[in-house]
Amino acid sequence: MSNNSRTSFAAPRQRPLLLVVSAPSGAGKTTLCDRLRAEFPEIVYSVSCTTRPPRAGEINGVHYTFLEAADFERRIAAGAFLEHARVHGHLYGTPRAPIADALAAGRDVLMDIDVQGAAAIRAVVARAPAEDPLRRAYADVFIEPPSLAALRARLEGRGQDAPEAIERRLRQASEEMARAGEYRYIIVNDRLEDAYDALRSIYIAEHCRFGATLGTENWRQSN
Repeated sequence: MSNNSRTSFAAPRQRPLLLVVSAPSGAGKTTLCDRLRAEFPEIVYSVSCTTRPPRAGEINGVHYTFLEAADFERRIAAGAFLEHARVHGHLYGTPRAPIADALAAGRDVLMDIDVQGAAAIRAVVARAPAEDPLRRAYADVFIEPPSLAALRARLEGRGQDAPEAIERRLRQASEEMARAGEYRYIIVNDRLEDAYDALRSIYIAEHCRFGATLGTENWRQSN
């Protein structure tokens, strides 16, 4: 389906959605999430914190909040993270307050996190009281490459990692793909347009699953 003929959807605000997206490094998760955010700018993007150094082009507070290890540890002790984990030798965490504030205000939240973080979020959701917006808001998606060979080609093609780092990421990818069944949805990103259509459909369908009323004011035809 071309972008010119696609019907856009304005998600109803009375039933917020927390959409968690995970994928092995290089599987196309960032590209897909960026497209979803561009089409639905009302979505709040959860900016994770990390102790790893910024990559070329990354902006503090936009792609990640980059922290010193001591600062990250202080925030852990203060209970500031909804989840946190060590990945590839660096700490990553999801700040709790922005997500809680967005859901309480009826805003959708998109989280781009790894399988460890997603598992931790599921545990938080399972423990949440019935009145907590998390209990009704949560859905998760795993983005898979078509194969490990295809993933290797993508990692090598982007030229960001040394050969030993690529091997480490491929081993990690194999472990992560083995946990894809923990997710509500799985999308194989073989062709970007098809993968995006699937992610977009999930976003819209999850609002319908919650029983939100979709009046004519919620739909508009793209030009």
